Amino acid sequence: MTDEAFEDVLTGVTLKVYRLMLRKGSLGIREVQRALHLSSPSVAAYHLSKLERAGLLKRKRGDYIVAKVILRDLIVFRRILIPKYFFYSVFFAMTLILQLILMRPDDLTVHYIFSVLVSLVAALIFIYETIKVLLRHEI
Repeated sequence: MTDEAFEDVLTGVTLKVYRLMLRKGSLGIREVQRALHLSSPSVAAYHLSKLERAGLLKRKRGDYIVAKVILRDLIVFRRILIPKYFFYSVFFAMTLILQLILMRPDDLTVHYIFSVLVSLVAALIFIYETIKVLLRHEI
């Protein structure tokens, strides 16, 4: 399947089921139903089978496991979904802090001010992108 086809499948409750499976690993129908407060096990089964038909999940001993990880702007770290922009924002924020504390010259030069401004703008851009991904709850 293409990325566009996966995006068609990963919407609404099906997206919530897929995110839950990414976080938890292996779950059965009832566990998915309880975790997402779905109205019945048949609703959970429908979304799980939809993900299975798309090739994103597979069955193993009665439970479902993730067969293919599709993430947009996210990284899985110990079953936690973290926006990839978070790492960039931390890098540029640390660069900015190091420039302001450790690399501060006695007299301010144009080069120093420019490098501080570049680090500040980059950190702010990546913080904004991180927040945007978190608010969208996208994969």
